[in-house]
Amino acid sequence: MKKIVLLGASGSIGQQTIDIINQHSDLYEIIGLSVGKNVDFLCECLERFKTIKFVCSGIDINQSIKNKYSDKVFFFGDEGLCKLASVKTDLLVNALQGFVGLLPTIKAIESGNHIALANKETLVAAGEIVMSKAKSKGVIVFPIDSEHSAIYQCLLGNKKEDVNKLIITASGGSFRDLTREQLKTVTLKQALAHPNWSMGHKITIDSATMMNKGFEVIEAHWLFDIDYDRIETVLHKESIIHSMVEYIDHSIIAQLGVSDMRVPIQYALSYPERIENNVKSLDLTDVAALHFNKMDFERYPLLKLAFEVGQKGGNLAAIMNGANEEAVRMFLNEEISFLEIEEFIFKC
Repeated sequence: MKKIVLLGASGSIGQQTIDIINQHSDLYEIIGLSVGKNVDFLCECLERFKTIKFVCSGIDINQSIKNKYSDKVFFFGDEGLCKLASVKTDLLVNALQGFVGLLPTIKAIESGNHIALANKETLVAAGEIVMSKAKSKGVIVFPIDSEHSAIYQCLLGNKKEDVNKLIITASGGSFRDLTREQLKTVTLKQALAHPNWSMGHKITIDSATMMNKGFEVIEAHWLFDIDYDRIETVLHKESIIHSMVEYIDHSIIAQLGVSDMRVPIQYALSYPERIENNVKSLDLTDVAALHFNKMDFERYPLLKLAFEVGQKGGNLAAIMNGANEEAVRMFLNEEISFLEIEEFIFKC
């Protein structure tokens, strides 16, 4: 039985992780979890998973709940997240959103916990620190992103020195068929309508601006220790091929599957084993055709910026990440327009 600590249980990735654990309750048990302010969801989890011992909430929980679950250890706030991440476990799933996920990742590594990582900010803002610490502690960082999970799988059984390049696919997001001129008048509702994936609001907006793909390029650099000039992005609107690896003999290995985040989440949980799930099987005859286009960096300037920031190093990626977080927050609150997200980030 693999013991799991889940950070960010009430978010999209967190709830899909819970779904996987429900399907395989004979293989996994949750011993700790965190939620933001969704105390009702937390109570549901405490009723459903009797193995939970450690709990963290973004807000203080009223005394009646503490009394009802008097056998639980309660933590609160950012400090509580770090304490929860330090609990010894077989695997810590970091499904937090934003910079708040960085310090818990570091604390988990310092405690020797292997990590299934969905929190992009951890590697974007501090990839060198995190991966260096993980290496020194013998901690494995399993990627949950579909693109990085695909690359991870395509690399298995091969030598790093035989890799020519990594090819990261991108759907193009909600506005992939619109011109720059048309982007001036798009709405928040339109931006949140991703054509392929069901994700949280922030990552859906990041997909539309292609900032998300820029983050993935930086993550891939740190996860797989590959130079930026050997990382390529390509538009692939069907999101069937999740990413590819080209080797020095120019053969390309790709990982294919339906657009369902439970597949990469489960792989991170079950590695090195593969187990069954209830995800729909991919039928290529239904898909019929796959399309690929060269990346247009004029159309997606934030992706170009991410490559430049990654190559320059230092704290630029942390600045870019923080600026994006704030810009997306303002767009979601309808305080700025869609294209002003870019302007804000470039200004910072």
